[in-house]
Amino acid sequence: MSNLRRTLAALLAVAFVAVGAPPAVGAGRLEVVVQSNGMIWNSVAADHGRTFVGGLRWSGSAGPALGQLTADGGVAPYPDVAWNSWRPGTPAGRTFVNVNAINLDGRGGLWAVDTGTPEFGGDPLPGGAKLIRVDVATNRVSRIYPFGSDVALAGSYIDDIRFNGTHAYLTDAGRPGLIVLDLRTGAARRVLDGHPSTVAPDDRPIVVDGTILRGADGNPLKVNADPLELSPDRKWLYYGPLAGPWSRVPTRALDDPAVTPDRLAAQVRAWADLPPSGGTAMDALGNLYFSDLAQNAIKRRSPDGRITEVLRDPRLHWADALYLDPRHQLWIPVPQLDRAAIFNGGTSHIHFPVQLFKLSM
Repeated sequence: MSNLRRTLAALLAVAFVAVGAPPAVGAGRLEVVVQSNGMIWNSVAADHGRTFVGGLRWSGSAGPALGQLTADGGVAPYPDVAWNSWRPGTPAGRTFVNVNAINLDGRGGLWAVDTGTPEFGGDPLPGGAKLIRVDVATNRVSRIYPFGSDVALAGSYIDDIRFNGTHAYLTDAGRPGLIVLDLRTGAARRVLDGHPSTVAPDDRPIVVDGTILRGADGNPLKVNADPLELSPDRKWLYYGPLAGPWSRVPTRALDDPAVTPDRLAAQVRAWADLPPSGGTAMDALGNLYFSDLAQNAIKRRSPDGRITEVLRDPRLHWADALYLDPRHQLWIPVPQLDRAAIFNGGTSHIHFPVQLFKLSM
């Protein structure tokens, strides 16, 4: 009987694998790096034993706008208290108003994208919308790139960034379009302004836990140009609204100010029909890792277009800006943004502690 029971158990196990949730593709396991009962982080960057996190002001985060994890599991304001000291009514040019994204450039720089908008859906404050580079060796701000009113428009929400040599590309999730920044001169240009590839479509709602996410006005929330990635050869920029689909455009055309809007628009091509995603990361082989908001999952799109599930876990509720470190570890902040007060009649439903995960790929 014992042999029969073991045989039946083995058969049931095989059957469960066949019809149950897809097994994880990535090697390793989901590890909790740190958790917080106050800071709601939506972005992370890590390298050489240091981990930086950013937290959105409008989410209700009680921590610094930009911080570094400490040995005891806390978060210290980074690069200092002064940069994290903005309050309503104070100048916005040399403090963090609302950090939406951070990134490391591999050359000693930590970059922070400041929307300059303390409220979700608001207008950038004078001098508030900017890109800040911090030298991680000296822990000092080495350069500030302000975005003027011709780049950060009324209703703009400067969202995320990727680097390509002497240029940086940013998305505008509020006023749909892309921003091309010359890192040498500081000159910034809006491109693909209002182009269909940057506009959130009406027929692709953001669904989380089976419910359509709605804005403060009660209508389905629309987030324009948001995620973006560069191909490993740096020839293509991939981008799209939060809810998809994604498009691609040649970086050579983006970098050339002489390319007219019509000529640039003519070079946009459809790239990938991906579901609503909180964050993405692309590796050196061209594999795109993205969070699937509807399924609390991390998925991978290979260069041939195949999509596989890496991991599904209820703790990954609105996994946001993913970060792939040099050791091929995927860092996953989980801010639960759909539960923020602005989307829930003024009452936050965020479950504490807020967690930061790491997955060895």
